[in-house]
Amino acid sequence: MYQYEDVRAVHLEITQRCQAGCPLCARHDGDPINPHLTMAELSLEDCKKIFKPSFLEQLNRIYMCGNFGDPIIAHDTLEIFKYFRSINSTMWLDMYTNAGARNVEWWQELAKTMGENGTVIFSVDGLKDTNHIYRQNVNWEIVERSMRAFRDADGIARWDYIIFEHNKHQIEEARAFAKELGFDFFQIKKSDRFWNHKTLVAEPEKGPIKQPTEKKYHNKSLKTEQVIEQYGSVKNYYDQTKIVCKVLGEKSVYISAEGLCLPCCWTASRLYRGRRPAGSQQIWNFVNDTGGKENINAINNDIEDIINRNGMFGNIKNSWSCSSIEKGKLDVCAEKCGTELPKCRASIASGLSDNRFMLIGQK
Repeated sequence: MYQYEDVRAVHLEITQRCQAGCPLCARHDGDPINPHLTMAELSLEDCKKIFKPSFLEQLNRIYMCGNFGDPIIAHDTLEIFKYFRSINSTMWLDMYTNAGARNVEWWQELAKTMGENGTVIFSVDGLKDTNHIYRQNVNWEIVERSMRAFRDADGIARWDYIIFEHNKHQIEEARAFAKELGFDFFQIKKSDRFWNHKTLVAEPEKGPIKQPTEKKYHNKSLKTEQVIEQYGSVKNYYDQTKIVCKVLGEKSVYISAEGLCLPCCWTASRLYRGRRPAGSQQIWNFVNDTGGKENINAINNDIEDIINRNGMFGNIKNSWSCSSIEKGKLDVCAEKCGTELPKCRASIASGLSDNRFMLIGQK
């Protein structure tokens, strides 16, 4: 796929823990808590083993996000960011969060640590009377306090706002509030999670959460009609679609809260689908063919060995030329990086304060 020396970005999920109860999150996947999760979390010492100074020096970006947890809940998040910054003063540091934890001093110290080469993306889907409808168990007073503390310490901030039926009327009010807070960027996002993995069609609602009625707020990846008309079914499309790998282009890898090194968060998420038996997903074939999870654990194995000599990364790329999913083409790659139904949260963004945010992506 690519070599260790080519890697320029790391997507890091530092913890599987989170205080929120977002209904469409893979943390729940139809259950109160995904039964496969162990609440794994990386410590500062773990990260020092994974991220040797020589590796950190070659990176342009590390961003904390992931599949199951929120970085602000992890014990060592701030110390880990400080470690990264002590080795590489210019790489870009990002953190995605629901903002519903930590005190003012913690947020101020984070802003100082990130400096002019980092940003926090605040995932806040509404205002005081609506954010909790999707971001369940997240306290608005703490969210607002966190956002103010980070910005008051001159941290570069972006607000990501997922559009639902219940909050669509507040988009402009939230944009104005972001500007008042001094945020650098405000971005509305069209969710791709109104997707039924059994029927392979989009649904207008998932439990209490409803997709916006206006089609302009629908994610492109949910518009399957033309694909079905052309290919006969979404399954046939997966078999035939060309793969344009997003992480291959940005030369990034993913590290999970267990320390597992995989190409991306999408391949990693398929390890643990809540209602499916452990080991049943196709990605396990690629993991097991290279010796199992212990051989892709970057705490106990050098990342260079996992990427260059383990074989999993190359096997995944080779699978894209297979004639069908049944013949070995990796299904998650076809779903997430197929050319006609890209699975992502389409965004409409606008700058709010000045031009410094435009530095992001240019590092």
